Amino acid sequence: MKLTKYFALVIVFLAAGMTYAQETEKEQREPGHYNNNRFKQLYEEFSTPNMFRTASGAPGPNYYQQQADYVMDIELDDKNSKITGYETITYTNNSPDVLEYLWVQLDQNVRSKDSKSPLIEGSGAAPATMAGSFVGQYMGSPFDGGFNIMEVKNDKGGNLPYTINQTMMRVEMPKHLKPGEKFVFSIRWWYNIQNHTTDGGRSGYEVFEDGNKGYVIAQFYPRMAVYNDVEGWQNSQFWGRDEFALPFGNFEVNITVPADHTLDATGTLQNRKEVFTKEMMDRYERAKKSYDKPVMIVTQQEAENASKGFSTAKKTWKFKAENVRDYGFATSRRYIWDMMAVKIGNRDVMAVSVYPPEGNPLWEDYSTKVVASTLKSYSRMTFDYPYPKAISVHAKGQGMEYPMICWNYGRPDKDGNYSERTKYGMMSVIIHEVGHNFFPMIVNSDERQWTWMDEGLNTFVQYVAEQDFGEWYPEAIAPNQKYPSRRGPAKNIVDYMAGDQASLAPIMTKGLNTYNFGANAYSKPATGLNILRETIMGRELFDYAFRTYAQRWMFKHPTPEDFFRSMEDASAVDLDWFWRAWFYTTDYTDIGVKEVKKFYVTSKINKEVREIMEARGMTESDLPPLVYLVEEGSEDFEESMKTATLDDVKTLQEYIMDNIPASERANLKKPKYFYEVTFEKPGGIPMPIIAEYTYSDGSTERITYPAEIWRKTDKSVGKVIASDKEIVKIMVDPDEETADIDTSNNAWPQRKKLGEFDSFKENVKGE
Repeated sequence: MKLTKYFALVIVFLAAGMTYAQETEKEQREPGHYNNNRFKQLYEEFSTPNMFRTASGAPGPNYYQQQADYVMDIELDDKNSKITGYETITYTNNSPDVLEYLWVQLDQNVRSKDSKSPLIEGSGAAPATMAGSFVGQYMGSPFDGGFNIMEVKNDKGGNLPYTINQTMMRVEMPKHLKPGEKFVFSIRWWYNIQNHTTDGGRSGYEVFEDGNKGYVIAQFYPRMAVYNDVEGWQNSQFWGRDEFALPFGNFEVNITVPADHTLDATGTLQNRKEVFTKEMMDRYERAKKSYDKPVMIVTQQEAENASKGFSTAKKTWKFKAENVRDYGFATSRRYIWDMMAVKIGNRDVMAVSVYPPEGNPLWEDYSTKVVASTLKSYSRMTFDYPYPKAISVHAKGQGMEYPMICWNYGRPDKDGNYSERTKYGMMSVIIHEVGHNFFPMIVNSDERQWTWMDEGLNTFVQYVAEQDFGEWYPEAIAPNQKYPSRRGPAKNIVDYMAGDQASLAPIMTKGLNTYNFGANAYSKPATGLNILRETIMGRELFDYAFRTYAQRWMFKHPTPEDFFRSMEDASAVDLDWFWRAWFYTTDYTDIGVKEVKKFYVTSKINKEVREIMEARGMTESDLPPLVYLVEEGSEDFEESMKTATLDDVKTLQEYIMDNIPASERANLKKPKYFYEVTFEKPGGIPMPIIAEYTYSDGSTERITYPAEIWRKTDKSVGKVIASDKEIVKIMVDPDEETADIDTSNNAWPQRKKLGEFDSFKENVKGE
C-alpha cells in the first residue's frame, strides 16, 4: 500500500474517532457562548488608532503637545516659613483645537482650611493613632495652608477673571486661543510652608535640633494642566495621592534665600561665580573631572559652621532649565554638598547629593555613587540621560521626584550607626527617585490617571538598576550576596496576588481608587514586566522593545495603549493575553501537575481503537500501519511490554524501512519510556509551563512550553514525553518565575505536607 493511501486512511480513522466521541456525548446541546478566550485581541479594550497615535504604538503624524514656559521670581522667608512668587507663563496652543479657557493646577490647596481631601476618606475609630495624626483628625490643624492668589493678569497688566475649584483654577482669556497662538499671563501668589515631618506632604521643611530648617520645595507654583488628544484638559482634582500631569516647557527661575544657605534646583545655575566662594568654584571644577568618587563642594564642617549664623542678608540663585515638565529646589544653611561626574554616552553628567550632617556617614559614603550608577543603568535600558545633572536631597521620611532633583530618606542614629536595612532602604529610594527622571519626567505619562505608568515602569527598571549596583559596587553589598531587592522577583508578589479579591483592583485603575496602592501601582506592574523580560520574551527582545517605547515617547505624553502596542510592535510577540490578564484583571497564576500516566508501545490493537473499529464496522485490513500506546495497568497492559523495545514494534519498523533512508536511520532516537503529563491551571492567568524533568540517573531537563499552550483550553493540557530515561520527578516553575500562588500542586510525585515538627526539622537541616 502506498504512503499516500496510508495518510488517507489515517484521516478517515481520526475522523471516525472524533465522530464516535461526539455520538457518545449527551444529545442536549449547550448554549453558545461569548468569546472569552484568554488569547483574543485587545480590540475591545483599546482605543482606535488615529493620526495622533498609531496602531504600532508610536506617535502619529498629527501628534501634538502643548508648551508652557515659565519665568519666575521666588523668595523664601526662612523666619516665617513662607514662600512668595511671581510667575509669567507663556502658553502655546499646538493643538488643532480652539481653546476657550486655560486650566491651572493649585496643588497646595490640598492643605487649605476648606480642603475636601479629608472628607473622602472613610475609616473607623482606630485603637491607636500617631499623635500628629490625632491632632489633625480630631483637634483641627492650626496650620493655614493653600495658595493665596494675589492677582492674575494678562501681558498688558489687565486683570483676568479666574475661578478656583479646589485644586484647579480656570483662567478666562480675553479671546479664544486659536491653533498656533500663544497667550502670556502672570500670577502673583504666596503660601505658608508646612513642616512635612509632622504635617505630611511631598514638600515642606524639617526643623533640626539647632533650630535650622531644611527645605524641599515642590508643587510650589501654579502649574499649567495638560491639554491633549486623549481627553482634552486633564483637570482631575488633586486629592493628595495621585500625582501629576504636566506639559513640557522652558524655565527661568530666580530664587532668593538667606545668604548663608546652600541651594540646588532643577536646571543649570547661571550665576555660579556670584553665589559660590572661590574655594567652592575650585572644588566644582575638580568635581567635573572626578569620575570615581565625589568631591565635596560644601564640607560637613562648613555646613555646621553656617548653621550657627542665621544670616539676615539675602542671595539670589538663578537657574535655567530647558524642556522640563516641572520644577523643584532644596535649600538650607545646614546642607553638605558633593558632586562627581558620570559619563553618559558622549556627555558628562553631574551626579549630586545634598544632605545635612544628620545623614552622615551613610550619605557621604553612598548617595552620589548610587545616583551615578542609577543614571548608567537607566540610560542603558532606555536612552541617554539628557539633562546636565541629577540631585539626591536628603529629607527625613521623604521619597519624591522632580526633574533633575529628588528627595530621599535614610538616616543613621544620632551616633552615626545604621543597619543594613537602613542602608539598602536609602539606596533603593535614591535609585527609585532618580529613576523617575526617566519615568515620568521625560517619558511623560499621566500620573493622575495611570499611576502604574510611572511608578510601575520605574520600579521595574529600579530592580534592574539595583542588581547592576550590586555588580558594579560589590564592596557596598554584604559578602556573597546579591542586592536585596524588595520588588521585582515574581515570588515577592505572591502574597498580594493570593489576597482577598474584595481588596484587589486591576492595575488599570485610577490610582486614587485602588486598594493596596503600593502593591497595585508599584510591585505588580514591575513584577509583570520582570516576568516578561526573564521568562516570556527573554532579555534581548524585551530590552529592545522597552527601549523602543522609551525612545518613541521621550519628551512626549504616552498612554497605556502606546506602551502595550510598542512592546508588541518592536518584538513580534503577541502579548494581548498577558496585558489582559495581568493589567486588566485581578486573576492569579496557579499551574501544576494534575496527572502522570506511563505508556508502552506495541503493534497490538488496543481497546480504544477496537471500540472505534466496531462502531464503524472496520476490520484490521482497513487500518494503516499504526503504533499503539498502552497505559501501564490497563486491561491491555502485559508485563512483557516493560522489556519490549521499538525494534519489536513491527508496524513501526516496516514504516522506517520503507520511508527512512538507511543513511538517516542512525539519527533516529529510540525512546524507551513514554509519559502523558497532564498540567492543570486552576488560576486564571495563562503562563508558560516551565517543567523540570528529573530522570532516574539524576540528570534533569527543563522544557518551557509557551503560554500559548493554553490557547484552546483554560483548565488542563496534556504533553507526551518520549525519553530514553525513566522520569522520577516533575517540577513546575522550579525557580518561582511566574508568581504561582499555590505550589502544592507543582510537583510529581506530590510532596507530602509536613507537620509543624517535621517542617521545623527540615528547616534545621537546611541551615
